[in-house]
Formats: sequence, C-alpha cells, structure tokens
Amino acid sequence: MALLPDIHFEISERKVLLRILDILFVLTCLQLVGSFFDFDYFKISQENWVWIIVLAGYLSVFGTVFELYNLQQASKFQTILKNTLLTVSVTVLFYILTPFYTPVLPENRLQIIYFFLAMTFGILAWRWLYISLISSPRFYKKVLIVGDSFDIKTIINNLEGADPNYKIAGYINTDSSKIIGDVSESVLEYPIENLTLTVSRNGISEIVVASDYSDGVSKPLYLQLINLLESGFPIREYMQVYEEITQRIPVQHVDKDFYRYFPFSRSNQNKFYKLFHRLFDIFTAILGITFFLAIFPLILIGNLLGNRGPIFYTQTRIGRNGFAFKIIKLRTMITDAEKDGAVWAQKNDTRITRFGKFLRRSRLDEIPQFFNVLFGEMSVIGPRPERPVFVRELSEQIPFYETRHVVKPGLTGWAQVMGSYGSSTDDALEKLQYDLYYIKHRNLFMDLSIVLKTISTVLFYRGQ
Repeated sequence: MALLPDIHFEISERKVLLRILDILFVLTCLQLVGSFFDFDYFKISQENWVWIIVLAGYLSVFGTVFELYNLQQASKFQTILKNTLLTVSVTVLFYILTPFYTPVLPENRLQIIYFFLAMTFGILAWRWLYISLISSPRFYKKVLIVGDSFDIKTIINNLEGADPNYKIAGYINTDSSKIIGDVSESVLEYPIENLTLTVSRNGISEIVVASDYSDGVSKPLYLQLINLLESGFPIREYMQVYEEITQRIPVQHVDKDFYRYFPFSRSNQNKFYKLFHRLFDIFTAILGITFFLAIFPLILIGNLLGNRGPIFYTQTRIGRNGFAFKIIKLRTMITDAEKDGAVWAQKNDTRITRFGKFLRRSRLDEIPQFFNVLFGEMSVIGPRPERPVFVRELSEQIPFYETRHVVKPGLTGWAQVMGSYGSSTDDALEKLQYDLYYIKHRNLFMDLSIVLKTISTVLFYRGQ
C-alpha cells in the first residue's frame, strides 16, 4: 500500500497563499462595501484593472515591510493586528497620493474610511482563518529523524524555530553506542525495524536522514528507506532541509568537500547582475549621502549634548578578497572605548553613549558608510565587514569563515535582517551561515527582499 503524507503547506506555499488571499479578501470586501454602502471610490471592473494592480502591489510591498509575511509572526493574531493596521494605513496613504494610477480623491472623505476599514477587515478575516486552520496542528508536518550523527535538541531548535509548522515527532538512532540527551516527551525514539509501520501508525509526513557520511545507513535500514521512497514517501537529507527551512548554510556539519555544499550563485559571475548591482549601489549611495547631509545639523546637536567628542571615526575592516579598507561611521562609544584592545560589542554595552544608543538603534550610525559604497569599497547589500583581529580569530575557530569575502561587504545583508546581533563566536557562526546562504542564492529578488526587511528593521527600531 502506498504511503502518502498528510496535507502540509511548505514555507513557500504558505507565503504565496498569504499574499494571494490577502489581496483576494481585500478585493472581496471592497466589492461588498460597494454593494451595500454609498461607496464608489474603488470599483472593480475591467476598465479599472490598473487600480487593482497598483493596490495589490502596494499591499505586497508594505506587507513585506511590516512583516505580514513573516511566518513566525503570522500565527500570532495580536501581532498580525498591529502589522495589518500599519500596512493598511501606509497603503491607503500611498494609494490616495498617486492619483495618476489610482482613483481621484473623492469629495466625500467618508469613502476613504470605508476604503481603510474594508481592507483592514479583509486581511484580518483571512488571517483569522489562516491561524485557525492552516496554522493548526492538523496541518503540521510531522517529521521523523533517522541517523547517527546528530544532536536531536539542536535539530528541534533549528527546524522548529525557523518553521512553527514543522514538528519533530521522533527519531531513530542507528548507532546504539551514541547516547541521545534529554529531549521533550513529545519526541519519541522508535526502533529501526518496521520503519514503514512506524510511519503509517504515527502520521509521519517526512523522513529526514542525518547519517554519518563516511558510513551511511545500514543496509536493512537502507532497503526500508528505498521501499518508502518508491511508494512516494518524501525522504530528505538533513543539511538540505536545514538550508531550506532556516535559510542558512550548516557549515558546522560540512566536510572538506566544500563545493558539494556551496555551489555559488550564477549571479556572482553574471555581468548584467553585477552591473545592475553597482548602479543600484551608486544610486542608493547618492540618496543616502543626500539624506545624511540633510540631517547632519541634528546629528551635530545630538553629538554635542549626549556624545561629546569627535562625530566620526574610522576603523579598519576586511573587504572583498581579504583586502583591508577604512570604514566610516558615526561614533557611538566613548572616545577611549578600546584602550585595552579590541573587544566584542555586547548588548547593553556600557561603553555606548546616550546619543550612541539612539544612533545604533535607528541604524543612523551606519549612514556615513554610503561614502564607502560610493568609493566601491562596499556594497549596499552583502556580508557585514569585520575587523582584522576578529577575522583571524574566527577563521581559526569557524570552518570556511573567510569564504564570506568572495563578495563585497555590505551596509546590510541577509545575516542582518534574519539573524540576531553578533557578540560572540556562536553568533558569528550563525551570521556566517546566513552570509553563505546569501552568497549561494543571491539574485535581484533576494536583494529586494533584504532591502524591504532592512526598512522593516529600521521602522521597528531593532538596531543594536
């Protein structure tokens, strides 16, 4: 009998589903409001197809900025309520300010209220259904881990932390000499024998193999896995799953066969992509420098009041291909912060001044680096450049650390928008995993995603 897994929506499927049904529910509510109320500002018709496209575009962009499509937050209605109000407010504002592509502002301003409420209700109604149905346990992917070279706690933390609908139901330890530490009571250990029966009885959706690459799985287990695979049951390799779900490269599990795991993105050699990337850097740098000059008087006042001393400081960082350059920043620490040598910046670091805290949280301290971007030493998007002393230290402790230097360092990057603030070797390892994922998968759409997520980080005041 063929074993087919239960219904489960993958990460990409859920993100597409959220976007499409957000738009459909909004359009449905607008149509209903037009049918029952005196509302003619927005009419759905063949003649007004441009209005629909523009509205859908605004919703998608601002929904991304305000994290409506963050799956970790999409299952929390209170968070969704806040993000929906922000998204709809900005969408309505931009929509009424672009009358060349949207309806002319109505004389009756009450119609704008109808417009706002219809959009808000449409998104919230769909998101309530999503939380009640799609995010419910009935659609969880129940996973069985099979192998001998894994830390079950680490796997649970990595995979379930990245995808709340991905649940580790149990594991099969193929090496009885390796003792598995304490795990949750809900994660059970199953015997190697009768794997097919284990899968069918426990509603397993997927098997993830985390086996030692030198030995592999035993022949009896291998035959059972082949039988399941031939019946159409999904069986995947742990590092592939790890990369897909966490959007990081698991460098700590990679052997010396580097290119087996890190085939670099074709964009790294694509001349059109590289030209576009550089033009984008120059354009953004000019905008950033213009903005910096406009707010510089305010920064000068803030520096005099709460950050006395030099406004700027430079620091040597490692750039592309390992070459050093001087990074330009607004000073956020006391003037003798490193009189005893280089030290990792910590959360709530006492060396940070009062005004420096604001500059860091708002990311304004990074603005002078637009000059580095304009000079070609940095890019807007890429791995954050690190200091030589830390590069040497981390290269000795973390495999493939210097691989992040194959592209230009950036003002912002995948690690900055996806990970936490790094203040230790463990944090640096996590950042490296994100950086390598970006180098491997970088393209125009990923760059756009990073830009939008960076805007979200600034708006939600998540700098450190």
